[in-house]
Amino acid sequence: MSLRREPTVLLVVLVVFLALSAIGAHDLFTWILEVAPIFIGVPILVATYPRFPLTPLAYRLIFVHALILMVGGHYTYARVPLGFWMKDLFGFARNHYDRIGHFAQGFVPAILVREVLLGKTPLRSGGWLFFLTTCVCLAVSACYEFFEWGMAVATGSKADAFLGTQGDPWDTQWDMLWALIGAVMSQLLLGSAHDRELARRARRMTADSLPPKMHMDRWIT
Repeated sequence: MSLRREPTVLLVVLVVFLALSAIGAHDLFTWILEVAPIFIGVPILVATYPRFPLTPLAYRLIFVHALILMVGGHYTYARVPLGFWMKDLFGFARNHYDRIGHFAQGFVPAILVREVLLGKTPLRSGGWLFFLTTCVCLAVSACYEFFEWGMAVATGSKADAFLGTQGDPWDTQWDMLWALIGAVMSQLLLGSAHDRELARRARRMTADSLPPKMHMDRWIT
């Protein structure tokens, strides 16, 4: 698949899966709340694509994160079958699918954040980039917890499935911890690969901006 076409293909598949996740959803109100980041984020990505296209790695991770949100929205996080399978296999006391979601809430935005910081600020790969990326991801996680709290205050018991605490008084802290772990692991595991993709994109954009004669001169020399 052409790298130029891949974002469009991912977008089309995402829209199809989003529609399917709404069909037979356990609770439509909870589904809307869970997939709200998709409705907010995808239009922003489409609008900014001509001026600031992301790397293939970033788009793929965003797509996977969207799938995680859709599954959680369809079943509600406390009822996702994968979580029950994990509960039976490892002897967990509760359905831990929401931990996967919050891990992804740090893992995926970390690549997006470092891409924006590298592209729009003087920062370069290194300690400060790692630290600030981690801080932004943790801030995003905290804001999401504020959103959950606000919905609970505004709608009362209607937001119980959205909160998905399953009786755990430390659920908020666990959610933020897993987002933090995800952000750190993402940078450690994918930082080098992400830098290589950014370098390839920069070379490709430079080549595309050259006049036709300069393209020929490059091949001749």
